[in-house]
Amino acid sequence: VPAGGVSLRRCSTRKGLEGLNRPVIDRIIRVDHAGEYGANRIYAGQMAVLGRSSVGPVIQQMWNQEKDHLKKFNELMVAYRVRPTVLLPFWNVAGFVLGAGSALLGKKGAMACTVAVEESISDHYNSQIRTLMEEDPEKYKELLQVIKQFRDDEREHHDIGLEHDAEAAPAYSVLKTAIQLGCKAAIFLSERI
Repeated sequence: VPAGGVSLRRCSTRKGLEGLNRPVIDRIIRVDHAGEYGANRIYAGQMAVLGRSSVGPVIQQMWNQEKDHLKKFNELMVAYRVRPTVLLPFWNVAGFVLGAGSALLGKKGAMACTVAVEESISDHYNSQIRTLMEEDPEKYKELLQVIKQFRDDEREHHDIGLEHDAEAAPAYSVLKTAIQLGCKAAIFLSERI
């Protein structure tokens, strides 16, 4: 069973894709794939700096979940025939730099980054859930299941960040705001490009 215990049947024929709102599905899967890719790179950057510290196992646990999320969205890209964003090479570097840079501020800095990113992503997933519910909850039932499960995982990561003193990071509110503005820009661009 794939990530989060959620399975999704593959759409191997054109008939399986009929009746879907292609622009909505393309946008959702493309941006979610990019987001999970970026999250993986953030955690890779954090592990490069803090992997051997006391918080290393916590970061590794969250990263493992993100790896499962990315694997699932890789599968969905194929199943729904969605092309990835052309910005993946940029997110590769930007994600790693954000993760490593926040980790250079110490455990609290890394956790502040986690809180900011995961809050943005769970809010984004909630928006997608509303969109799919308005479209047709039955038609998008399986995709909704995946997104809801991953949203819950992101909320858990957010809470883990708070439990590990994210709010005590230097200039927490400034750091959080800057990271969340970056997330909004990344979401906007990845949905479209």
